[in-house]
Amino acid sequence: MKRFYFFFTLFFTSVINAQISDFDATDFTIADNIAKLNEGEKLNNPPILSHKLTNKLSTDVEKFRAIFYWVCDNIKADDAQNTKIINNRRKFKNDSLAYVKWNRQYQKKALKELFINKKTTCTGYAYLIKELCFFANIECKIINGYGRTADGNVESLDLINHSWNAVKLGNKWYLCDAAWASGYLDSKSNFIKEYIDGYFLADPNLFAKNHIPIEKKWFLFDDTTQVKINMPPLVYGETFKLNINPITPSKMVVNCKEGDVLIFSYKNLDNKKHIPSLIEIIREKEIPYNIYNIQYNNELTTFKYKFNKKGNFDVHLKVENYIVATYIVKVEDN
Repeated sequence: MKRFYFFFTLFFTSVINAQISDFDATDFTIADNIAKLNEGEKLNNPPILSHKLTNKLSTDVEKFRAIFYWVCDNIKADDAQNTKIINNRRKFKNDSLAYVKWNRQYQKKALKELFINKKTTCTGYAYLIKELCFFANIECKIINGYGRTADGNVESLDLINHSWNAVKLGNKWYLCDAAWASGYLDSKSNFIKEYIDGYFLADPNLFAKNHIPIEKKWFLFDDTTQVKINMPPLVYGETFKLNINPITPSKMVVNCKEGDVLIFSYKNLDNKKHIPSLIEIIREKEIPYNIYNIQYNNELTTFKYKFNKKGNFDVHLKVENYIVATYIVKVEDN
């Protein structure tokens, strides 16, 4: 599948670590139903829409849930806009003033496309979330940075290309990404609606594997140095769908010698026991690895694999038939 990039604008504030597990006792059924009942509502009056989504809900987290779910359910990603913006980001990569000038001129067209046709890029998603939150008296920010996908920012951070949100609930900040939660673009650039709940109030440590903010405080955890120096394994929408957080190896590029045994581990953030596998894809055919010593310890799953052959290997971690992480393993002579 083809994941998408987006343009951005800048906002800043302070942070405290938090995630959706803070709201394990909260039932979002009513909030989700309100969002569904308002499906198809126009965007010509955001204050009224925000009121319709939130006025019957008593807590800020439920109100935010209704807003988030509605945006994910009603807004489509626009590949044409995205391509234009990414091309200009690359064109003006070394001339930020020229890009700002171009972007300022383009924003009017982008906002018109959002409010009339409900088609946008990631910044449009983040902007709409922020606007609807404003009218519900919920503090919300647009966060900008590097989105890591199979198409970019994989082994190094090359292009600032993505925007998402931070929302303040109580006295804590939480992270979410409505653009990637709403669906994806297929190989023909058609938008496929597929809601992924894992991007709602996401686990900060998992979120950081494919969301690298410009300002490090928006990681929402303290030890952020290694994220930018050593790129973590590449993760996917399916990773968030299953709430799987790959732990080891901690880097995407792993160097070892012939005969070395690598330990792979991941956390099941929903505490479910999944059966893991390790594969390589050669000419569109999956080649399974003979992993061993699979162990389950509460939310942590570990297993081992011995690399006996020299070479560079694209190794994929699979859980429940979904690829959830990708590593590049470079095996040298012993």
